[in-house]
Amino acid sequence: MQYRIDIKSGNKLSALGFGCMRLPRRGLSIDMQASEKLILHAIGQGVNYFDTAYIYPGSEAALGEILHKNAARDKISIATKLPHYQCGKYEDFDRIFDIQKNRLNTGYVDYYLIHNLSEAGAWRRLAGLGIERWINGKKASGEIKRIGFSFHGTQANFLELLDAYGWEFCMIQYNYMNEYYQAGRAGLEKAYAKGLPVMVMEPLLGGKLAAGLPKKAEKLLSDADTSRTPAAWSLLWLWNQPEVTVVLSGMNSYEQLADNLATAGESYAGAATQADLAVIGAVKKIFEESYKVPCTGCNYCMPCPKNVNIPGSFSAYNAVFATGFVSGMTQYITGTNALRKSGNHRASNCVKCGICEKKCPQNIKIPAELLSAKKRLEPFWLNIVLKIGRAVMGSK
Repeated sequence: MQYRIDIKSGNKLSALGFGCMRLPRRGLSIDMQASEKLILHAIGQGVNYFDTAYIYPGSEAALGEILHKNAARDKISIATKLPHYQCGKYEDFDRIFDIQKNRLNTGYVDYYLIHNLSEAGAWRRLAGLGIERWINGKKASGEIKRIGFSFHGTQANFLELLDAYGWEFCMIQYNYMNEYYQAGRAGLEKAYAKGLPVMVMEPLLGGKLAAGLPKKAEKLLSDADTSRTPAAWSLLWLWNQPEVTVVLSGMNSYEQLADNLATAGESYAGAATQADLAVIGAVKKIFEESYKVPCTGCNYCMPCPKNVNIPGSFSAYNAVFATGFVSGMTQYITGTNALRKSGNHRASNCVKCGICEKKCPQNIKIPAELLSAKKRLEPFWLNIVLKIGRAVMGSK
C-alpha cells in the first residue's frame, strides 16, 4: 500500500480508501458477514480511510459494529457526513451527530464532511444557524478531528466554497471522464494549492469505467496491457496526480478489493507513462461517443413516487449505445420488472414531477432524459412482446 500525507494534520492516509456506500447486501439489508471479511481484509492490507454517511442505509451502523467487534476502530480513520439539508436549527447538528456516533460505536470522527455542499449560499445558511460555533466546540472536545465538505456542483461554486471557510479537506467527484466536470482539474489544483487533502469519489463513474466500457474501449485497454484491468487504468490515472490524496472505491467483492489493492501498491505520482495517458485519452473519446447520460447509479434520486427505476433506466439506455441494443433492452426489461403489467418500474411511468431532479448530484435533467430513454427502450412493439412474455411466464 502506498500512502499520501494529509498536509494539514500530518496524517499518513492510504492512497486507497474504502467507500462504504455500496457494501454487499442480501436484499435490502447489508450482508454483515461478507462486509466484515472485506473490511478486515482491507485493514490488514493497509487501507486506513473508511468513508460513510448518515444517509447511506445501514452503512454507519455496519461499519461501527464491525470495527467494535474486531477492536479495529483505532487502526483507521473514519469519514462520515452531515446531511445539511436536514438541519433547520442549531440543535439538529447535535441530534444527527449523536446518532452517527452511536451508529459508529465511537466517541469521535476523524474526517467530518458537510455532505453535498454545492454552493456558498448553502454554507451561509448553515453559518446563520451557528454551524461554525458548533464545529469549533466539537473540535475543542476532540469529537471532530478534521472538518471538510463533499461537493457536487459547478466549478465556479467549488472555487467560491474553498474560500468561504477554513476547511481542512474536501471531497470531489473526479475520474478521467470527469476531468473538466463539477470541481474538475481546476478545483483539484486550487484545493491542493491551499494545502487541502483531496479525497476522490466516483473514480470509476459508478462502475462504468470498470465493467461498463464499450467493447472497443475494453479492447484498446487490453491490447495496451493485458495484465491491467479497466479499473486499474482508472486508478492509475488518478494516482498519477500528486494533488489526489485518497481515492475512494465502493468495493463489494473480494475480486474488486484485490484488484484495487494491487494497483494501490504502485500508486505513486508520475507512475503513468505518456503512452498510458494516450491510451486513456483514446478510451475517453470512445466513451464520450457511447454514453448519453452521466448517471453514476448513486440512487440519490430514489425512491421515485411513480416507482420508476431511474438509475436502472439510464444504465440500460447507456448500454444500448455502449454494448448493443439487445444487451441494453435485456437489461431494461429485467431491471425495470417490465414483464409485470402492474408494479413495473419503466421510464414511461414518469409524470415529470421533478422531485428526482432536485436531488441529483450530477444535475441531470432526469425527466427529459427519461423521455429519451423511453423513446429508445420502449418501441411500439415492446408491449406486444411483453404481453407474450407474461402469458408464457404466467406473470400479471
